[in-house]
Amino acid sequence: MPPSSGDRGRTLDELRERIDQLDAELIRLLNERAACALEIGRTKVSLGLEVYQPGREHEVLRRVRERNPGPLDGEAVTRLFERIIEEARRLEQIDAQDRR
Repeated sequence: MPPSSGDRGRTLDELRERIDQLDAELIRLLNERAACALEIGRTKVSLGLEVYQPGREHEVLRRVRERNPGPLDGEAVTRLFERIIEEARRLEQIDAQDRR
């Protein structure tokens, strides 16, 4: 016997609540990652290192693809992390300008 619409509605509500919880956790983790990236950028500047290091970016992208269990495919994970890295780099640039 198929579930009643009430059962489906509760399940749908529960799934949506779980997505809301996961979104909140993602926001927290993304901001924690961004704060860490800012500290790395500041440390690079103080050590006289280049802020942009493409080799490190490639390493991060390779690692996240390797650790990805799915259901997102490697290309999707790569696109997401490219954007995360791009935003971290933008934040570092804003921080460097503000420090001048």
